[in-house]
Amino acid sequence: MTTPGRTERLVLPGVLTAGQAARTVAGILATQRADGAIPWFRGHHLDPWDHTEAAMALDAAGEHERAEAAYEWLARHQNSDGSWYAAYADGDAAAPTDRGRETNFCAYIAVGVWHHYLSTGDDTFVDRMWPAVYAAVEFVLELQQPGGEIGWKREDDGTPVTDALLTGSSSIYQALRCALAIAEQREEPQPDWELALGRLGHAIQHHPERFLDKSRYSMDWYYPVLGGALSGTAAKERIDSAWEDFVVPGLGVRCVLPNPWVTGGESAELALALWAMGESDRAVQILKWVQHLRAENGMYWTGYVFDDDAVWPEEQTSWTAGSMLLAVAALGGDEATTAVFGGERLPTGLTPDCCR
Repeated sequence: MTTPGRTERLVLPGVLTAGQAARTVAGILATQRADGAIPWFRGHHLDPWDHTEAAMALDAAGEHERAEAAYEWLARHQNSDGSWYAAYADGDAAAPTDRGRETNFCAYIAVGVWHHYLSTGDDTFVDRMWPAVYAAVEFVLELQQPGGEIGWKREDDGTPVTDALLTGSSSIYQALRCALAIAEQREEPQPDWELALGRLGHAIQHHPERFLDKSRYSMDWYYPVLGGALSGTAAKERIDSAWEDFVVPGLGVRCVLPNPWVTGGESAELALALWAMGESDRAVQILKWVQHLRAENGMYWTGYVFDDDAVWPEEQTSWTAGSMLLAVAALGGDEATTAVFGGERLPTGLTPDCCR
């Protein structure tokens, strides 16, 4: 079992003690399969994005070998085109249950690999993972549209779905920055990626019409900030514009309007976005509110329907626990976590000649 001594960096008064953090980390470790896969929970599916988020939480807790095993799972089971399938039954690579290949799911390996490198300083790990990161980014950028946005996915038969999701493209923005940081570390410049990053950032910042309207979802509200495309005044204006719509005082953040449902993952991610904006007090308040979702075993229920006073769905997901730990790690100053979510030293790409 993970000991409190390894999770002292995850202490946040009013949110987590070292012992509580250790129980949460132990819960993620218990979910992880022997081959490194981290499904949502045992018996449910794995998706590559949430698998990576849980692995990042393990690194934040000092569980570097187990995090590395998660990334090695991705490298071993990458498709020949650089992608992964959207879902695998209980993390079994031989049993995909959704053979779509979603771009933001595939890109996120770059965030995890860079986070692991910053956590460990392991150059040989970066060397081993570079082919997987490179192939994943190339797969994703094949779906970049003329306006800079990234198409959602490829269907199993290869058909591209060119409609773009703001949340997904914002996550890809962060991933491309991390991929370029890896390339710089390896002294392998990727000018095409820099161009793609600049075009994507411009689309997120200035062209909402290029994305499907998913404004009912809180992720579309805060992800341009969380992914780093919006900062400073633009970030504050965006968060303030819908704060009263999505934030339920004392309970957390709604997943989707108008449903009376707050969720742990969205709440923790909003806290990360607030921290990135320099609003740590608001971030801590959100994390305090959402501790009502914490279960006795240290994991977190996915959400709570407050009109019915009911936990729903009745599941405790590795990614909800992971998002909580990452938010606490950022607020606690964990260097790797602050670097990938603060983004001050990440590449910014080349601004396109558009709207000038």
